[in-house]
Amino acid sequence: MIPRLLPPIKVGDLPLAFLSRGSVSAFEAAFARLAKTKYAIAFPYGRTALLCLLEALGLNERKIICPSYTCVVVPHAVSYSNNEPVFVDCAEDSYLMDMELASEAVGTEPSALIATSLYGEPISVDAVSGFCREHPNVEVIQDCAHSFFCEDAGRAVHKHGRAAIYGLNISKTVTSVFGGMVTTDDEQLATHLRAIQRRKLKPATLNKDISRRLYFLSSRIALSPLLYQAVRGLSSSGLLGRFVNYYSEALIDMPNDYLVQLTDFEAAIGTLVCTRYHDAIAHRRMIAARYNDGMSDCEHLRIPDLNPGHTWSHYTVATENASKYTKAALRSKVELGRVLEYFIPDMPAYANHRHLDRNIARGYKNKILNLPVHMEVTNQIADTVISIMRVCE
Repeated sequence: MIPRLLPPIKVGDLPLAFLSRGSVSAFEAAFARLAKTKYAIAFPYGRTALLCLLEALGLNERKIICPSYTCVVVPHAVSYSNNEPVFVDCAEDSYLMDMELASEAVGTEPSALIATSLYGEPISVDAVSGFCREHPNVEVIQDCAHSFFCEDAGRAVHKHGRAAIYGLNISKTVTSVFGGMVTTDDEQLATHLRAIQRRKLKPATLNKDISRRLYFLSSRIALSPLLYQAVRGLSSSGLLGRFVNYYSEALIDMPNDYLVQLTDFEAAIGTLVCTRYHDAIAHRRMIAARYNDGMSDCEHLRIPDLNPGHTWSHYTVATENASKYTKAALRSKVELGRVLEYFIPDMPAYANHRHLDRNIARGYKNKILNLPVHMEVTNQIADTVISIMRVCE
C-alpha cells in the first residue's frame, strides 16, 4: 500500500541513519543555508519553537492572531506562552487566513499575527506587507510548517516577517524525526532567542536518544509499501492510538519532553534530509502537475492552482464525496487522507475564544483530501489516483 505521507529517507538509508551521530549546531547551519537566512535555531518541537519565539518577542498576556484552519498545536503553544489565540477564518475559496479579517482582529495592545502558508501554498506577501503597514505594532510570524520555503511571485514567504517557524516531525517535507526550527535575519532577535533556548531547554538524555532512534526506525519500516497495509489496519482498529493521536479536543497540552532539546541523532537525520530537499520538491511539483493535468476538467473537485512557488507538502482537493474516494483508493492500495480533520474554534478547549468567522473553514474538515506526492509516488501511482478521482464522479 502507498501511504499518503512518507519522509525523504529511503529504507536503504536506515542502517547508516540509525548509527549516525550529528550535532544540533550543524543541523542549524544546514537549515539556515537551505532557507538562505542568517540564523536558524533548533527546538525539540515546532510548538516549542513558537512558544520560545513569542517570549523572545516580548509577548505576554497578549492576543495572538491565528488561522482557525491550522494545526491545533499552534494555539496550544500560544496558550502555553501565556498569550491568548484569536481565530480568523479563511478567505473565500482558500485554505489560508483572510487578511482583511485579520486586520479586524487587531486590538489596541501590540500583539502578533501568525501568517500560515498551508499545504505548500504561499500566503500573499502583498497582503502580509499591507497588514504590516496598517498595523506596525503587530509582529508577524510566518508559520511554514506545512510550506517549507514556498514563494509568492518569486519572494520567499518565510522572509516576510520577524521570523518563521517550522515543525520537523516525521510527516514534514524536512524532518528531524521530531523537532522544530526558527529562521530569521534579525540578529538581535536571534541572540535573544538563542539565550532562551539555552536557558529553557534541558540537554537531550540517553533515553531520549534511544527512543528517537527506535521511533524513527520503526516508523520508516512501518511506512514502507510492503508493510503499511497491515500497519494501517492496526491503526484503524485503535490499537496504535497512543502512537498516532497527537491531540485531544478538550485539552490544551504539550508533549512531556517539549523542553528537552533535540538529540544528536535527530540533528543528523535533519542534516541529511536538508541535502535532499530540492530533489524532493522537484518530485512533488512533478506529481502535482500530473494530478492537475489529469483532473483539470473534473468539475466535482476543487483542485489547487499550479503556483510555481508552491512546495506541495500536500496536494489538496476539496470534494463533497471525500469518504467515497478514500474507500475507492484503499481498494487500489493507495491511502488518501486528511491532515486537518478538525476545526479548532469548535473544540471544547477553544470554544470560548474569540473567532472572526465567515463560515468557510468549518466545512473543510469533511471535504478535504490529501493525495500522496512523496518520492515513492510514481507516474503510474499518480495515474491510478487520477482514475479513482475521475471514476467516482
